[in-house]
Parts: sequence; C-alpha cells; structure tokens
Amino acid sequence: MKKLISVCLVLAMLAGALVIANGATAEKKLQFNKDGKFTIINLCDCQDGYPADQRMFTFIYKVIDTYHPDLVILGGDNTVGPQETKEQAVEELVKPFVETGTYFTMVFGNHDHQQGWSNYELFDLYVRYGGEYFLGSNELDPVDSRKAGTHWLPVYSSSDAEKVAYALYMFDSGNYVYDDKGEELGYGCVEPYQIEWYKGVRDSLKEETGAYVPSMAFQHIIVGDVYDYLYYKSPVDLGDLGRSFYGNYYTFVPKTQNFTGFLSEPPCPGYYNYGQLDAMAEKGDTKAIFSGHDHTNSFDVEIKGVHVINTPACTYNSYSDELNHGCRLIVLDEKTGGYETEVVTINGFVLNDSAYAEKMQINTATASFYETVGPALISLAKALSVFGTVLDLFVK
Repeated sequence: MKKLISVCLVLAMLAGALVIANGATAEKKLQFNKDGKFTIINLCDCQDGYPADQRMFTFIYKVIDTYHPDLVILGGDNTVGPQETKEQAVEELVKPFVETGTYFTMVFGNHDHQQGWSNYELFDLYVRYGGEYFLGSNELDPVDSRKAGTHWLPVYSSSDAEKVAYALYMFDSGNYVYDDKGEELGYGCVEPYQIEWYKGVRDSLKEETGAYVPSMAFQHIIVGDVYDYLYYKSPVDLGDLGRSFYGNYYTFVPKTQNFTGFLSEPPCPGYYNYGQLDAMAEKGDTKAIFSGHDHTNSFDVEIKGVHVINTPACTYNSYSDELNHGCRLIVLDEKTGGYETEVVTINGFVLNDSAYAEKMQINTATASFYETVGPALISLAKALSVFGTVLDLFVK
C-alpha cells in the first residue's frame, strides 16, 4: 500500500512538473471581472542584472499591492548582466509575480539576448521560474531563430467564459539589423510573417465571434510611423540635429498638438517598416500599440485610429527620467471595447506613503517637485501647440 502511495505521489509530482514546464497556459483563463474591467500593468525596461537594485522590486511590489492587476506584461529589455548570472536575474525578476500569485507574460527587447543566452533559452527560464503564473508561449517557433515569445492571449467575457471579448498580442520586435558586411544598420521591427500571423488570429476571431474583437498590442520597439506625427520634416538631412527614417528627414521640433504625455527623447523605431500599424488599423480592432525601449518617453499619439503609446522605464540600472519613472496602468472596458491608461510614477507613491519613500530613498520634497512640474510642462506644451499648427502650414 505504501509503495502504491509513493508511486502515486511521484506521478503527481511529475505531472505537476510537466504543467510548469509548459507554462500552464491551458489551465488559466483571463477573464473580465464582474464589473466588466480587466487591469494590466505594463512594466518596461527593468534592464538590470543580478542582483538587481532592490528599489525596482520595492516599486513592483507596491504596484501589485495597489492595483491587483489581472495581468502584468514585461515590455522587453527585462534583464541584462553577466552571462553567468543571467538565469538568477530572470528568477529574481519573476519572483514578485510568483510570490503574489500574479499572472504575467512578456516580450523581449534588443538587449535581452546580449549576455550569451538566446531568447529561446531565456524563454525556457521564464517558463521554469514563472511556473503556473507565466502565460507566454512561442506560437511562431521556429519560424525565425532571432525571435521568441510572439503570442496572443484571449481575455474572456465576464458573463461567458467561452467568448473572447478582447485579444492581447505580444510581438517580439527583434533586436538589430545588419548589412551584408555585418555592419549594424539600426533596430529590428515586427516583420511580415508576424503581421500575417496577427491577421490570421484576428480573422479567425471574427469568424468565431461574428465581429472583429477589440485588441491591443505590446512590443519593445516602437512602430516607425510615429515620426510623421511627432516631428516636423526637414527638406535636407540635418545630421545629428535631426533624424532620418524611410527616406524622410525630420527635425527635432515636436508637433506638440498631436500627442499627450512626455516626448523626452527621439524615439528609436526599427530600420525597416513593414506596415504593422497599417495592418492593425485596417479593421478597426486594434485600439493601441504599447512600446518601451525609449526610457524617458510616455507619450500617446493617435495614428490612423490606433494609439501608439510609450511606457517609461522602471529600471534603476539604466537611464530613466524622474518626471515619469515608473510603469503604465491599463484598464480594459468590456462594455465599450475601449480602455483607460495612465503612467504610474514612483514619485506618486512616495508622496502618499512615507515608509515607502524611505525605502526608495527619495525625499518627499523632490517627489513633489517632479509631480508638480510634470503636469505643468505638459500644459505648456499644449498651450504652444497653436504655434505648431501655424508652423505646419509653412512646412507643408
């Protein structure tokens, strides 16, 4: 009898290990709450090694405790550091989600692979250490060995656990592009086969539900279309005083009338643009595309009916900006198919919690300054938009 019990226990343990190894995505259904809301936290550019700066984890735990997200999405450049401690870095990064029972997924950035681990090897670490709480998958594996983790997650209706009410697409936007001589040309982007995959999922959902399902996308590198909407063009190449993309020259004069939030640095889109935004705009299903990569940006610009939104960095290892250092809160609305979003700043938490301020080593007066000057600068940019509108007439 004891042998039989022992065998059963071993089999149970093996079954449990198998579930963890495969991410346990089949057992977890993301679903709108009874109030028709679904909360997402987008954490971008954690970008630290092992051991990471504990202030970042203090912030992450605070975000989870405050908002109780239904899903956390890591937005790429999740871990960096020496090759020999890369595994520990991934384990440490996902620990807050496992400990709090928070479901999460992720995309890779341009830096994740640079410490001697391929993204495919790293993906296996997320599966191993994220266990049942990691919902990622490799849907396009092995189409392109440079990419890993492109997948989508359905969010089901609050009243019908079999009806997909929202679709969340995760794209690996690649890392770098090289010429035939091995010289770096620029950053990667979402590629044609990934766009076709998205279209296939989108159209299948329409057949299943009878209508195009509201959706949004998450990736590391921003879509290339933003420059036409964020900056005025130049008739000539300005060199270091401007940017050049897709045959156009751009100044650093922003079109403040077109966006909200902070445009604190020139975005760095991919070297190529294969029409991802056009594809996601053509049926009206995609509400927004969220990106990280550009650490100090938090702007929101609407392009062809799709909001292109930057999430600022939460790292304490790489560069950041005290004006919006933090993450992004996204709340989906099942009834309207829309969403609300805002940047959750580290300074905002500091002003409401003295114990937290001490842990973060931030003076409340400093936090108050940034929380005050930030909205003031945004208001000033909006006020100046009238001049931008006049300038646009001359530039055209």
